[in-house]
Amino acid sequence: MEASGTLILNHKQIEQRINRIAYQVYEDNLDEKEVILAGIMISGFRVAEMIGRVLKKIAPFSVVLMELRIDKHSHENHNVTISLEKKRLSGKSIVIIDDVLNSGRTMMYSLRPVLEADVKKLRTAVLIDRNHRQYPIAADFVGLSLATTLQEHVSVSFDNSDVSAHLN
Repeated sequence: MEASGTLILNHKQIEQRINRIAYQVYEDNLDEKEVILAGIMISGFRVAEMIGRVLKKIAPFSVVLMELRIDKHSHENHNVTISLEKKRLSGKSIVIIDDVLNSGRTMMYSLRPVLEADVKKLRTAVLIDRNHRQYPIAADFVGLSLATTLQEHVSVSFDNSDVSAHLN
């Protein structure tokens, strides 16, 4: 899938930001035995996989990937499903990850199943933060903070092994 629009991050730049986020997650979890990376499907999960690959190389703790599924386009039904049992989250450090943080709505609803568990620590990470908050959500780890208009759209495209971000 070829992305259109203005290139804001090429593959190498995204890899650099993923590495930086992974090191920040590592530093934030030095004393943990296991960290769960919860990626919001689909693109957020792909970003979580990329961060997980780096963490598995640099960190002594175990890295577990978890899928968070939410219908981002539904204004009424914000059911969120997760790929792990809720009891598996108890006492764990969890990082919720998405590709682009815009209004904060998706991130806010994605917190629900995690907050229902007795987690030890909860952080958020995004590849691109657009800073258009409508909800009280902030990202703890950010690859790129970008000022855009509300009419512009930021997309992260994953084309086989190549990943890029564009502004439309």
